[in-house]
Amino acid sequence: MNFADLVKPTAIKVLAGVSSKKRLMHDVADLASSAYGIDASLAVEALMERESLGPTGVGHGVALPHARISDIPEVAGTFILLEKPVDFEAVDRQPVDLIFGLFAPTDAGVEHLKALALVSRTLREAQVCKKLRANPDPATLYTILTEPHSVQAA
Repeated sequence: MNFADLVKPTAIKVLAGVSSKKRLMHDVADLASSAYGIDASLAVEALMERESLGPTGVGHGVALPHARISDIPEVAGTFILLEKPVDFEAVDRQPVDLIFGLFAPTDAGVEHLKALALVSRTLREAQVCKKLRANPDPATLYTILTEPHSVQAA
């Protein structure tokens, strides 16, 4: 599995002026809706339900909100770069500006976990995050995400 399997160019966005974690969840869901046809209201509900189990802000300005949704054919990802970081209740209490949303079918099983591991390993790499933050163009962000990375196994 690689990033090109998870995210398509239309599922990448740069946003300014996101005011809260809740607003950001709506933006992630709206992007999934426009890129993959996922029902935005179901996506927000699933993301918020998952978030209630524990924050998905993993530290160093990165958040990986994810949810399982019925009626989607395969694992699908969205990526948002925020021009101004927002509080996300991350484990290190730092605001986030790199958000990779992941949606999986309810019966995805190991595919969902493989996708989450791939995203997590990649966005743990300081050089990858630095490149993403330095390039506020969706096409460039897609290229950075989908290029081969030398990430360590989890």
